[in-house]
Amino acid sequence: MPRIEIALSKIRHNAQLLSEHYGPKGISLMGVSKATLGNPDIAKAMIEGGVSFIADSRIENIQRMKSAGITTQFVLLRTALSQAEMVVRNVDISLNTELETIKQLSHYAKMHDTLHQIIIMVELGDLREGVLPCDLSQFIKAVLDLPHIKIIGIGCNLACYGGIRPDNKNMSNLSKLADSIEKEFQINLEIVSGGNSANYEWSESGKKLGRINNLRLGELILLGCETINRKAVPGLNLSAFNLIAEVIESKEKPSLPWGEVCQNAFGKVIIFQDRGIRRRVVIALGRQDVLVSGLIPDKDLEILGSSSDHIILDSNNYDYQIGSEVKFKLDYGGLLSAMTSPFIAKQMVDNYL
Repeated sequence: MPRIEIALSKIRHNAQLLSEHYGPKGISLMGVSKATLGNPDIAKAMIEGGVSFIADSRIENIQRMKSAGITTQFVLLRTALSQAEMVVRNVDISLNTELETIKQLSHYAKMHDTLHQIIIMVELGDLREGVLPCDLSQFIKAVLDLPHIKIIGIGCNLACYGGIRPDNKNMSNLSKLADSIEKEFQINLEIVSGGNSANYEWSESGKKLGRINNLRLGELILLGCETINRKAVPGLNLSAFNLIAEVIESKEKPSLPWGEVCQNAFGKVIIFQDRGIRRRVVIALGRQDVLVSGLIPDKDLEILGSSSDHIILDSNNYDYQIGSEVKFKLDYGGLLSAMTSPFIAKQMVDNYL
């Protein structure tokens, strides 16, 4: 069975280095666990590294972590109207953009005699989720009339859907909005969440941070890279996750297929290059298991293609034996799909150091 080997000490190290880096700047961190399917061991490593919150986009992941005994402030990154009661019962803070959803949260918070905290997300150009700045004042006014709901902050999301870079202009706009809201409504915004791992470059630019006092970090902690240019951040560990798969065939074969070419199983017509006779390696891993484009081969291996159940590699004529193993690093998409796959085992290879 393919497996991901997870080095918890490396995740803890990354969380600790980032917490120590951002703490003196007045920025708290949410460790984003969604790429790991809410794995409790990984959440624990993040918490021990110093993150103040664990954030996830799925209630089921938060329930999994809570059932495993993880104690922290849980933040829900994606709030759905139909899950309002589950949100109130399982989550400390939720990110919101729709008044009808917040009304339902208010209803269930009253029913369960609790106060539910929310962060209102503002649209600053990436066009994923957020209240438009011109509508924000009216939106907050309506929310403040709802019982059992407390606005504790505002935030924004950039570089996820539209690929809009966090910069001094949009971060300054978020700070100004925070000041304006506090002045107009006489409330205190405890959290001004400037974004995610894409904010690293901006935060290191030397520009004033303004009101930004929180970041939501997944890829930086898990893979050690910022997400604007996918550059490694100095001091962070890049190898907390390794995907291992077994060689099930290793043969010398022509690099060109023969016969009439048609569409493959996924509707594509493949154009092949004649490279002569090559040693081709087939591994027990395929598109049903993982996002193949998210795999980074070890050594000199080259991914030639894949089907549902197989990945075909050019071994550069290295003689891989049947039953031997091939190792891959993962980008964020690869990690997300592999951790979600029921066909890939998750194996912790160390403890906290």
